[in-house]
Amino acid sequence: MNAVLFHEFGGPEVLRYETAPDPVPKAGEVRVRLKAAALNHLDLFLRGGEREKNIPLPHIPGCDGAGTVDAVGEGVTSFVPGDRVFISPGMSCGTCSACTGNRETFCPSYHVLGTRENGTYAEFVCVPASNLGFLPEKLSFNEGAAVPLVFLTAWHMLVTRAEIQAGETVLVQGAGSGVGSAAIQIAALHGARVIATAGSDEKLAKARLLGAEGVINYRSQDFVDEVRTFTGKKGVDVVFEHTGGEVFAKSITALGRGGRLVTCGSTTDYMANVDVRYIYSRQQSVLGSWMGWRHELDHLMKLFDAPDGRKLNPVVDTVFPLRDAADAHRRMAERKNFGKIVLEIP
Repeated sequence: MNAVLFHEFGGPEVLRYETAPDPVPKAGEVRVRLKAAALNHLDLFLRGGEREKNIPLPHIPGCDGAGTVDAVGEGVTSFVPGDRVFISPGMSCGTCSACTGNRETFCPSYHVLGTRENGTYAEFVCVPASNLGFLPEKLSFNEGAAVPLVFLTAWHMLVTRAEIQAGETVLVQGAGSGVGSAAIQIAALHGARVIATAGSDEKLAKARLLGAEGVINYRSQDFVDEVRTFTGKKGVDVVFEHTGGEVFAKSITALGRGGRLVTCGSTTDYMANVDVRYIYSRQQSVLGSWMGWRHELDHLMKLFDAPDGRKLNPVVDTVFPLRDAADAHRRMAERKNFGKIVLEIP
C-alpha cells in the first residue's frame, strides 16, 4: 500500500510517501480502505519526537480517518466489506471496569490511534471493530475524517466536564483550530453566548459564521480587557482552553465568580504561572479533559445527520493529497488553518 511514514524524528521534511506492507486484520479487527485522514496537533508532536519517543520506526502517523470496510477479521459480524465508516481514535482494552463502564479514557491502556501503532496516513489501516462507526450518509469522507477527535474532545470538555448551561458565556480560545471551531458550534448549540479569540480578522469572521457573538483578535487586543467589556466586568462562566502557558494563566483572570476553565492540551507551552488568588477568592474550578467517551461520539455523530438538518458542521480548511502530507504539516505548524486539514487518499 501507499503510505506516509517517518524513519526518524524531525520536521515536516522527515515525512516520506512510499510503499508499506498491507496490514492484515487480526481476530476482532477490521481493515479499512481509507479515503481521508485528518491532521491533529498530536501528529506534529509525534513526528517531532515530543511524544511517544519509544515507538518503533519507521512509523505511519494519523488518528482520524474515514473510508470503507475492506476486510474483517475472525469474529467480526457488525461490519461487512463496502460499509462506509469513520474511526473512533480512542484505543482501550475494552474489558476493564473503565471500559465496561463507558469511561474509556480512564483505562490504563488508553491511548490515541497512531501514537503506538500505525495510523491513518495510509491506504489501509486495521482497527478493532469497536473503534468503527457507520459514517452518516450526509457526510463525505473528507468531512467524516474531520469530525471524530476534535468534536469528541470539545463535547467532552464543554458538556461533560464544564457542564455548560443555556445563557452562560463561554470564551473559546484559539477559534481557528479544529477543536476551537468545534467548540464554538457545541457551545452555541447548548444556548451559550460565545466569545472567540483568533490571530486574524479573517479567522474571526469565520468564527462569527459558526456562532460566535463576540470576537477578539489576540494579536492586537487584550482578551481579558475585551472579555470584561463584553460581560460588563463579570467575566465569563466557562473558558475553553487548549494552548497552555500565558494564555492559560490569563484565562483564569477572565473567569467570573464560580467560573470553570476546562483544558485539553498545551499546544504552545505546558507551563503556566497562575495567580491562585483568583481561583480561591472567586471559587473557580480548573478542569482537565482528555479526548472523550465512545458513547458521546456516537451521540454527537447523529447531530451531523439529523432528520431536520445538521446541528453541527465539520469545518474543513484545506484538502491535500496524501503524498503532500509534509505541506499539510507545515500549514498547521504555521497556524494558517481555520478548522481541519485533511489528507485525501486516492
